[in-house]
Amino acid sequence: MHAYRSHTCAGLTKDHVGDTVRLSGWVHRVRDHGGILFIDLRDHYGITQVLCDPDSPAFAAVEKVRSEWCIRIDGEVKARSPELVNAKLPTGEIEVFVRDIEVLGASKELPLMVFGDQEYPEETRLRYRYLDLRRDEMQKNMILRSDVVSSMRKRMWDKAFREFQTPIITASSPEGARDFLVPSRLHPGKFYALPQAPQQFKQLLMVSGFDKYFQIAPCFRDEDPRADRSPTDFYQLDMEMSFVTQQDIFDTISPVIGGIFEEFGGGKKVDTPLEWPQISYKDAALKYGSDKPDLRNPIEMQVVSEHFAGSGFAIFAKLLEQDGTEIRAIPAPTGGSRKFCDRMNAFAQKEGLPGMGYIFWRDQGEGMEAAGPLAKNIGPERTEAIRQQLGLNVGDAAFFLGGKPKSFESVAGRARNVIGEELGLTDKDRFAFAWIVDFPIYERDEETGKLDFEHNPFSMPQGGMEALMGDPLDVRGYQYDLACNGYELVSGAIRNHKPEIMFKAFEIAGYGKEEVEKRFGGMVNAFQYGAPPHGGCAAGIDRIVMLLAEESNIREVILFPMNQRAEDLMMAAPSEPTSDQLMELHLRVIPQE
Repeated sequence: MHAYRSHTCAGLTKDHVGDTVRLSGWVHRVRDHGGILFIDLRDHYGITQVLCDPDSPAFAAVEKVRSEWCIRIDGEVKARSPELVNAKLPTGEIEVFVRDIEVLGASKELPLMVFGDQEYPEETRLRYRYLDLRRDEMQKNMILRSDVVSSMRKRMWDKAFREFQTPIITASSPEGARDFLVPSRLHPGKFYALPQAPQQFKQLLMVSGFDKYFQIAPCFRDEDPRADRSPTDFYQLDMEMSFVTQQDIFDTISPVIGGIFEEFGGGKKVDTPLEWPQISYKDAALKYGSDKPDLRNPIEMQVVSEHFAGSGFAIFAKLLEQDGTEIRAIPAPTGGSRKFCDRMNAFAQKEGLPGMGYIFWRDQGEGMEAAGPLAKNIGPERTEAIRQQLGLNVGDAAFFLGGKPKSFESVAGRARNVIGEELGLTDKDRFAFAWIVDFPIYERDEETGKLDFEHNPFSMPQGGMEALMGDPLDVRGYQYDLACNGYELVSGAIRNHKPEIMFKAFEIAGYGKEEVEKRFGGMVNAFQYGAPPHGGCAAGIDRIVMLLAEESNIREVILFPMNQRAEDLMMAAPSEPTSDQLMELHLRVIPQE
């Protein structure tokens, strides 16, 4: 017999009754029933109930074991009585009578319990992550992650892509976040960078003649943490193709992502990729207040400025006299009660706004009546025009925000989400996808008036060089994101592969030719030797698994994540270097005051 096991803790059935078997695993829990000791023995695959009575030669040793001890047992498989069968376990029809036991690894008193559903502080869970990962929910999440990555690979190979690995130690590259820098021992005073993404390398692969590339790529960004973002590193399904249009990218990656959600989505509805809408960045901001809208929520915001211009509601009327301002309405079907409207007004105040204006429509017995402070101020004609524009009826409400769109759009988007949730309008049994397209390439800083890139500087402008000759703020790029249930899952672009267009694009943003050549010399030089049109995208694996696992925090689907302060509590990182290490790297640490 094998030194540790003849079967796993999920492998025994009634067919094994009478067999002598060997199992190894962890003591999930111990129960004493009238002198008979029952142990739920757990390994990666499942749980088997083993028991020991005082007649067994192993009884004295079994009495000593405690939760999470790692043990090996030998014993005889017996059938459970019909009334004692546990239908929830694959091994629920049998149990194993222990004849011999060996303690493979005893455990100290546990800082957190593996058995049960107790909640522990995140600090405790991350410090003892190896114990946290033993819990059933975490095992399932990590298995799901592994299976998703495996399926991604298979789907990409099936589409004639090949997987290539790009460098981890490279030069600094602007991807919109801070680099992690690595000092060079051989070149004192110079630094490598960990790649924020394989962006330049995958484009160089296209110049090198590799038509279809993909990689399960680690990416490193020194970012502020959020619930849906790691502060240090993450993984993405990275892909690039030559001789393609934007639609070709959509047609290639959509079935891969859609197929993953169908395969692992637990039966939730997944719209077929042909049904995924393409929404312009401008329309997404207008209708949903976000470039990653949650389309499970049917609410669409609308501009209602005309109904408030010159009205009796002085706040909005005066606001509209300023350039670039507008009033938007958030319809709230079934939200027509003062209690709900007051609740949403309080939400706006928590978000830092003075409040949200509202109107709700009620039946007073003699017909429909519009209620609320705004209704009184603007009068019945304007109120009725708003109701008709929004398609609302008795029992419905509408909320209003005004100003320059960028000042209130994000709050309006969050309010839309809250309204959809609280009124039960959001379909929780669905994955709703949308391609967001036509991103602006440039934005102007309102304080300095300076133009800079709003999004990826390597995107091909729609209209090419000719587009760059007009108003920069009107230039749209062949850039796109895939949103799902309020999260950005995929981001990509058709690349700017022509040096003359690239130099002009950077010149508009204030970067001279010399600076571009210095910062992106490898790619710019390569583009002068017959670069093909190419494009691609990257899908965030951590975020995809988070959605599939129905988790709200990305750390629940990462094996060994950092905490909110970008610290690894288990391995004590970051740590202070030794004096020898600093001398070897020609570095000196200046103490903070």
